Amino acid sequence: MIYDRIGPDFPLTHWMLYFKFLMRIFCKKKFLYFDTSSEFRPGSYAITCSKISIGKNVTIRPGTMLFADPRVGSDGCIIIENDAMIGSGVHIYVANHRYTIKGLNIINQGHCNAKSVVLKEGCWVGANSTILPGVEVGARSVVGAGSVVTKNIPPNTIFAGNPAKFIKYI
Repeated sequence: MIYDRIGPDFPLTHWMLYFKFLMRIFCKKKFLYFDTSSEFRPGSYAITCSKISIGKNVTIRPGTMLFADPRVGSDGCIIIENDAMIGSGVHIYVANHRYTIKGLNIINQGHCNAKSVVLKEGCWVGANSTILPGVEVGARSVVGAGSVVTKNIPPNTIFAGNPAKFIKYI
């Protein structure tokens, strides 16, 4: 059986991430797109690799979780454009649990419709930030460490906090 994910919970393939040559071959096969100048480091997770695109000169650091939507026919992709910087422990999600049915446990309600996430060229997402469904982080913008991003971030700006708020223009 072929699994559409990468992570330390898959020890039979995770070891390949420790060797750059093998990591690049493995990631090019797993991801929708993976540029050979990029790195996916050990300790990182990617769920539904076939819906994740990683551009040039991008490093996915340990503790990072990329969670695309595994449902067939769903829109929930993650697109990371060229030269995007992503700190350790960043979480990116394209769908949330549904919680609107009164009297039914949340675990039994399924998920909301997925919305793709895009990290535009040259942006920087600080360590331990969370990017929620439908967000686009603008080109050359900065997300402060530990932020929770719930809305689009315009290009050339700095946002930080929970929820992330505008700090200043670059």
